[in-house]
Amino acid sequence: MCGRKRRQLQKLTFTSQNYVGVGALSHLSDEIQKYEPKKVVIITDHILVELGLLDSVFSTLETNGIKYTVFSDIEPEPSVQLAQRLVDFVQEKQGDFIIGIGGGSALDLAKLSAVLSYHEGKVEQYLNLTGTKEVTERGIPKILIPTTSGTGSEVTNITVLSLETTKDVIAHDYLLADVTIVDPELTITMPKRVTAATGIDALTHAVEAYLSKNSSIVTDGLALHAVKLIARSLKKAVHEPNHLEARTDMSVASYMAGMAFFNAGVAGVHALAYPLGGQFHLPHGEANAVLLPYVMNHIKEACHTRMKDLLCALDASYTDMASEEATHIFIDKLFDIIKEVELPTKLELYSIPKDAIGLLTADAKKQTRLLARSPLELTYDDIYTIYTDAYEGRQ
Repeated sequence: MCGRKRRQLQKLTFTSQNYVGVGALSHLSDEIQKYEPKKVVIITDHILVELGLLDSVFSTLETNGIKYTVFSDIEPEPSVQLAQRLVDFVQEKQGDFIIGIGGGSALDLAKLSAVLSYHEGKVEQYLNLTGTKEVTERGIPKILIPTTSGTGSEVTNITVLSLETTKDVIAHDYLLADVTIVDPELTITMPKRVTAATGIDALTHAVEAYLSKNSSIVTDGLALHAVKLIARSLKKAVHEPNHLEARTDMSVASYMAGMAFFNAGVAGVHALAYPLGGQFHLPHGEANAVLLPYVMNHIKEACHTRMKDLLCALDASYTDMASEEATHIFIDKLFDIIKEVELPTKLELYSIPKDAIGLLTADAKKQTRLLARSPLELTYDDIYTIYTDAYEGRQ
């Protein structure tokens, strides 16, 4: 159990209303009508609008006579400046209801703008590491609808924002969605690379939640089942994009992994991934993917038993194997999965200079909120070693 005692009591938090499965979007109309909004702000990606993925949402609002406006200037790894623009937009349009539909960036910004549009001051003043203000108002109601399978943003209370060289978060339970709609049919148009990256993101959430010092019997169950679903369906979803059963598995896995890591937390992989996004704009899922096996390899001595559990979730045929041997195979499996979905397995392939490792390490060490959950304490030297291993790749 990663050398720790199980906590006897844990507070668990989940979103209040959830629809999960094929056809879930059909519940949007009934849920919106409950709130009787006068002006809805839809936060999404312009590509989704162009693909026609929001046509049914627009039709639902129009049928119910609800006015709406669209903010579609979403960018990957959103900045504090973009978040501020969106908060200003919601205030200017006097929106009284938010629909966030898209990937993690759109959902993160949707829930943040719903809350901070009811607050004074600037977005940067609410950041976890450097902010001086606290969230005090619930803000306006929000429905979150993911179109990717990986971020888990629809069930968490966190918004991740990019700074100059790293990332920070704004977190409060008021950011939780009032309604979550997870419909696998919305993920079919995801590009192959995005399917791969978000899928590994979901896997990372499940793995880190299971190994977290804050794990519980509930989050363990969510995390392990998410790993099983990902093991059987990620490769299929990447290479057979119209395979609805695989897409459904991945949507459910992302949702379950999101609930697991929201309550148990993520740790070293995410702490090291944030500077890669901040300094080199690596998509978050790819940053997690390129680091995941190397972080696992570094912390394995503290986690043999639990890593064996994760291996058995990936492949039940290893049940009778000794824990230490299983740990090595688990790490091998992680490399195999990342290669199967055609993502890079070393930092050098992203044209990141080796002399950047020092600055990356310094920024990662600042992520104390994340590092505190690691089953093995990660010092500056540990983090530097992991980045170096990830840069050089597996020998």
